[in-house]
Amino acid sequence: MTAVWQCQEVTSSPTGAVRQGSLRELNLAVVLRRIAAADRPPSRAELAADTGLTRATVSAVVDDLLGGRLVAEADYAPRTGAGRPARGLVLADHGPAGLGLEVNVDYLAACVVDLAGTVRHHVVHRADLRPVSPADALTRLAALAADARAAAVREGLTLAGAALAVPGLVSDGGLVRLAPNLGWRDVDVPALLAGHRLTEPVDGVPALVVENEANLAALGELHAGPPGTASFLHLTGEIGIGAGIVLDGALYRGTRGWSGEIGHIPVHPEGRPCRCGGRGCLERYAGQEAVLAAAGLAGADLPADTAAARLAELAEAGDPATRAALADAGTALGVTVAGVVNLLDLDTVVLGGGYAPLARWLRPPMLAEITGRVLTAAWSPVTVRPAALGARSAAVGGAASVVRRIVDRPSGWLTRAG
Repeated sequence: MTAVWQCQEVTSSPTGAVRQGSLRELNLAVVLRRIAAADRPPSRAELAADTGLTRATVSAVVDDLLGGRLVAEADYAPRTGAGRPARGLVLADHGPAGLGLEVNVDYLAACVVDLAGTVRHHVVHRADLRPVSPADALTRLAALAADARAAAVREGLTLAGAALAVPGLVSDGGLVRLAPNLGWRDVDVPALLAGHRLTEPVDGVPALVVENEANLAALGELHAGPPGTASFLHLTGEIGIGAGIVLDGALYRGTRGWSGEIGHIPVHPEGRPCRCGGRGCLERYAGQEAVLAAAGLAGADLPADTAAARLAELAEAGDPATRAALADAGTALGVTVAGVVNLLDLDTVVLGGGYAPLARWLRPPMLAEITGRVLTAAWSPVTVRPAALGARSAAVGGAASVVRRIVDRPSGWLTRAG
């Protein structure tokens, strides 16, 4: 997992003196982040040199991290001089883990990601959730979460927190204001899940975070994607279309956390009616249902996690209707994305969710529109590429956000472990 770590500020007492507890917390976080970001397992001596801490301090911090199952010793590092070779340090694969959950229109998903960013468990349950009440849908999701928790225990992992991805507008506190494709309005998700123990309590890690699915997918891409991609637009395409906006390594959420509703930007202002109440929304021309209908697959009963694969198969075989449908969808996406790029000056667009396996056919018409509509395209070409995490980016990104909280503040986990 490629990560971007930021140092925290040391807190001080009213007299200005640094509290011993705060200094320990800072040192733990600095060392753990360095181990997490390293290209190869660093030794204690290398950690001391890189962080500016004394060898004695690093040794004490590493002992705490080892005892708390946050790091483990790797093979001996290459010899750099006389004496015994040093042992490298890596993130542990048997301590805390994150639980990622997703509710979408026609599937539920759950996954477990360990501290090193490895997916240890992932399951998808296919079901049309539009006629199902929110309470029923979340009860089914809780059953998947229970299975994921049992799988984590079998692998020596402890679920330290959960993040739930929802295709809609989410307010602070986990209230889903509107998820138009699910038919949800003002759904208090934490209250409906309150009777289900999803994770173990860890100081500093929320038991459950509810977030827009495109935002969690973008966070997943930020840490799993190619190094150096600090600003980008991440598109998730299934029945609905969402966008996660990352600027300078941070998720842009907007004033109320509702940014990224790109699927409801009108492509044709007087066009097809949309579930949101508007007309001509991008979703009605580039959403999965629209593409399937244009490809002659309307009513084919293809769940979201298999529809993209079927479209890719047909496009690969040269099916003219499918290729035309993907070209039209790519054109609509390109028109909309060009406006976003002009506004935010982005140079990378990531195709996630159901768009990831279709990137080969969506990319050319998108680039044609972007090149023709973005003012700076001649000097700063825009890259369009598939997401590193593919179709499971929202759930995996959610789980990864949990473990990053532990890396940022390991003292909370160590307090529990102690």
